[in-house]
Amino acid sequence: MSVVVPAKDQEPHLGDCLSSLVGQLGDPEALEVIVVDDGSTDATGVIARSYADRLPRLEVLRNDVPVGLATARNLGLDRATGRYLAYLDGDDWLARGHLAGMVEVMSRLDVDFVRTDHVQTTAGRRSVVRAPEARRDRVLDPRSSILPTTTSTMVDYCYAWAGLFDLRIADLLRFPDGLFTAEDRAWCWRLHLQASSYAVAGPPGILYRRGVTTSLTQVLDRRQLDFLPSFERVFDLVRHDPEAARWWPKAARMFLAVLARHVSRQEQMTPADRVLLGDRARQVLGSIPPDVLTGAYAAAKPERRALLAPLVLGRAAAVRLRLLDRLGARQGVA
Repeated sequence: MSVVVPAKDQEPHLGDCLSSLVGQLGDPEALEVIVVDDGSTDATGVIARSYADRLPRLEVLRNDVPVGLATARNLGLDRATGRYLAYLDGDDWLARGHLAGMVEVMSRLDVDFVRTDHVQTTAGRRSVVRAPEARRDRVLDPRSSILPTTTSTMVDYCYAWAGLFDLRIADLLRFPDGLFTAEDRAWCWRLHLQASSYAVAGPPGILYRRGVTTSLTQVLDRRQLDFLPSFERVFDLVRHDPEAARWWPKAARMFLAVLARHVSRQEQMTPADRVLLGDRARQVLGSIPPDVLTGAYAAAKPERRALLAPLVLGRAAAVRLRLLDRLGARQGVA
């Protein structure tokens, strides 16, 4: 099997990541490891190459200029030769025997992919994060795990590294090239819309390091706006699906939730990025069927509706809405 490890400036953590891969399958020759050094300015590449004796099927690719997580993963995917594929970020690591256990489930159930719970580590504290699908260790239809609309489902659990994939679906494992963030949104939707089978297995053997300062989730710049083209791809997938009407409410609700999070911190953005956020958000909102957008907005929590009113309703309508809310509050007090 193959493991693709994209890594940019992961000198502090890459050793833990690669050490956790040693001995995962018993036979060292059974594991192909492809590290994609994505334009690192530290010793990431040196550390990766130092594992050549412990990981005999190690290959290190180097991008002189960073191309982003999505394209870096795709470069690794193109070089993978194993029957099964796993993605593992350079600041995460695996419990002993995790890959062997995943391979056993894949081969026994003969599914396109397997998803798993994970352990989140934050400043030394650990907590288990469960995959939203409750049915475990059985063959499932990926489409059956997209809904319901109002709760977290497997398309919300879009961590590329929390699973194992059969390379017979290699075309579904590619990410949208050029995206630095939110690259896994459309990727996860396509998996669940177009793959034939999957399973959820445990126990959790992936340790996800949260709060790393080099992570793009901790950096607020224009790359964070990649969620906009990412959701355009989600909507395109939904639009062309035979059951589009079934999926639209879920996709719209997800977008409003993510959009609200970015709008809530727009004061931390540059003026140019705030303008871009507003302009591009209106374009993406315009691609949602009007009745679906109206329903998703109406079902949102009041604080989320307040944040999104200028984008969904327009500035004038948002002002009127605030005035009506204040008037209602005063009448309630009276």
